[in-house]
Amino acid sequence: MSGLNLNSLTENASRLGMRIQESFSEHTRDLAFTRGGGAAFFDTTEDKVKNIRKQLDSNSDREKLEAMKRLIAMISKGRNVSEFFAQVVKNVAVPNLEVRKLVYIYLLRYADAEPDLALLSINTFQRDLADSSPLIRAMALRVLSGIRVPSIGSIVVLAIKKCASDVSPYVRKAAALAIPKCYSLDTSHLPSLIQIISNLLRDRSPLSIGSVAVAFDSVCPTRLDLIHTHYRRLCRMLVDVDEWGQVDLLELLTRYARTMLPKPSASGKEDSEEDIDGDLQLLLKSAEPLFQSRNPAVVLAVSRTFYYLALPSEHTKLVHPLLRLLDTSTEVERVTLTYILTIARTSPDLFAAQYARFLVCADDSSFVKAEKMHLLQLFVNGDNWQALLREFVDYVDDVDDILVAGAIHAIGHTARVVSEATQQCLNALLAFIKSRHDIVVTNAVLVLKSLVQTQLQQPQALTASASTSTSTAAPLAIIERIAYRIDEIRHPQARACVIWLVGQYAADENEKGENGAAEGVVRWAPDTLRRAAKSFRDETSIVKLQIVTLAAKLLVLSPAHRTLGQLTRYVFQLARYDRNYDVRDRARMLGALLGGVAPALRTGAPEDAEPEEGGVVLRREQVRVVLFQGKAGVVEKEERAEDERELLGTLTLVTGHEMHGDRMLPDWLEQGIEPALRDSEEDAAPPVHAPVPTAIGHTARGVGAAAAQTPVVLTPAGSSGVGSPVGSVPKKGAFVDLDSFYASEEEEEEESEEGSEEEEEGEEDGEADEKGAGHEREGEEEDGSGDEDDEEEEESGDEEEPLQPSHS
Repeated sequence: MSGLNLNSLTENASRLGMRIQESFSEHTRDLAFTRGGGAAFFDTTEDKVKNIRKQLDSNSDREKLEAMKRLIAMISKGRNVSEFFAQVVKNVAVPNLEVRKLVYIYLLRYADAEPDLALLSINTFQRDLADSSPLIRAMALRVLSGIRVPSIGSIVVLAIKKCASDVSPYVRKAAALAIPKCYSLDTSHLPSLIQIISNLLRDRSPLSIGSVAVAFDSVCPTRLDLIHTHYRRLCRMLVDVDEWGQVDLLELLTRYARTMLPKPSASGKEDSEEDIDGDLQLLLKSAEPLFQSRNPAVVLAVSRTFYYLALPSEHTKLVHPLLRLLDTSTEVERVTLTYILTIARTSPDLFAAQYARFLVCADDSSFVKAEKMHLLQLFVNGDNWQALLREFVDYVDDVDDILVAGAIHAIGHTARVVSEATQQCLNALLAFIKSRHDIVVTNAVLVLKSLVQTQLQQPQALTASASTSTSTAAPLAIIERIAYRIDEIRHPQARACVIWLVGQYAADENEKGENGAAEGVVRWAPDTLRRAAKSFRDETSIVKLQIVTLAAKLLVLSPAHRTLGQLTRYVFQLARYDRNYDVRDRARMLGALLGGVAPALRTGAPEDAEPEEGGVVLRREQVRVVLFQGKAGVVEKEERAEDERELLGTLTLVTGHEMHGDRMLPDWLEQGIEPALRDSEEDAAPPVHAPVPTAIGHTARGVGAAAAQTPVVLTPAGSSGVGSPVGSVPKKGAFVDLDSFYASEEEEEEESEEGSEEEEEGEEDGEADEKGAGHEREGEEEDGSGDEDDEEEEESGDEEEPLQPSHS
């Protein structure tokens, strides 16, 4: 017997294990695609593809789901599967929600290719608009508006109008998002769509109002008059709107404020709230809590609103929220830096104290390094220049050429902004000339040229320079040191700068021409011309132009020096037959200009030849004025001026290129429109707010829903917010004290008891009813003192005189 029992037990256990395994395999069959085993659906062999039609025509939802997953996988691989359109359309009304979602995706993809077959599903979508599930209603509208068939434009408009008055805010949100699609499909429906948008603006649900702002900006961005009566309510709802809806709503309200509200005026002593319009102050106060949003896009949108609407004294509120975004991600950091750079160009003091947050890190991208360099250059002042100068010098050793160039130019900027930093900056720049890297030497020369020009343009600069020629920081001494290293400078622009400096400041009245030197010319200038003439044929055109100009200037300063004259004729002869026509033209022009000083340069003839007659011949003093006076050169350009097209919140600001679709910020109005246009019924009496929806299926009162339903009054102890369901209560007069209040409650209860006794007469004993009512009255009297504050809040929402009970 024990053996039989053991065999039976083993057999039952084996059967149970097989059944569990079969059941487990059956129930986990659909999990292959979601858990990473979806590679099976990418198998597009002939057998699998042929089987798709059979699966779509099958009665099993599982077979249809597998077929649709395989089709979507093939679409993701770029394969054309429009041949299955007829079979897919048949499944548009499948009860299975997962299958229907994939069918909708397929229809959106191929509705343009098969417009005739797509029209077969229109009736199904129209029926789904009346489905009991708000998810199905919204999905049907989304697909219906996504079918790009112009012939159904009127049907789409009617569907949008129907869903715009739906009881579910989720469906109303879908209706708002469908409006731009319908408008792009057929612009002739613009009046109907504007009317729908006007109705949707009355929506009290924060879930859908953000999408209404999107539809408004896409269809009628200039019809700001539709916002008048809704402006204050939209400001109050701003905090409760979804994150991405807050971005669009802030942009809309910002444009409205700039167009319709008066420009805030900054008082001489202090900026006060009295200087700002009340409606503008409402917008700023409603938007300020959004600085704490977890969404970087919202923080940037609020920063844009405050920067363009608030007074300068309010701009300090931008600092810490923007600094917080720098640690979010590399992408957000890049966009945030462009915002900060735009703000710092007009108000560098806002972020100057936080300069340590913008120090360049080794792992920063090239763009981030460049933006940080621009910011640090703007932050230089008398308090932090020493720390920043050390940073700039350290950045010169970086491998990023853009950062190196920016750091050297920042050193020059520091020397111009802070006078006590000039000596240290010059020493650093002179040390960079000895570098083995071309990028360092080139930018050091360019910055030194700018600094030398700035110093020599000051009064008595040349006299001071001559008297302190022993100083390495004197302007002429700097030019001399750079000129001696001309052979080591290989960058064309830097070589041209050095040659220009030598020629422009080569005059020296103290030089008497002793020991074979050229009279009236500094000693190092002719040698610079000699070395430049040796490499004339190998130079670029920009350097050749400066060499020809240098030769002409030196000849005017010392026309009697024979060696200098021969060197000048040699340079002009090379330039006359150069391949570049600019160089040839420059040689002919200067040769004609020097006809009165050196006639041989005018014709190219030998020195003892007879000069040609005719034309105007200038004297030496006149030629000197032409070549030297007013030739200040181009000082190193500072930060570029702010481009009015590069506004906060535009792609042009981030990309640096003009982008299509960026909307310009409207100009302020000096007076603004009449504030009474923004008055509404909500300003006169507390409104009946719909509760904030917590789910898709929330049955909140819609825009077009009837208001005949009696709202449930649930008055909180505190003040009611935007989404608080504060409703109206029965009218009551004012009470003198608590006794009269309780007496009134007892009379109302007695009246209700009499009515209920008449209705229930014959069913229950009257004496029992009276006894029960008495117990109920006693319980209410005991709880009356605890509900005193609640009753007071409830009465405050009435249009009649509020309840004011006296406190014992």
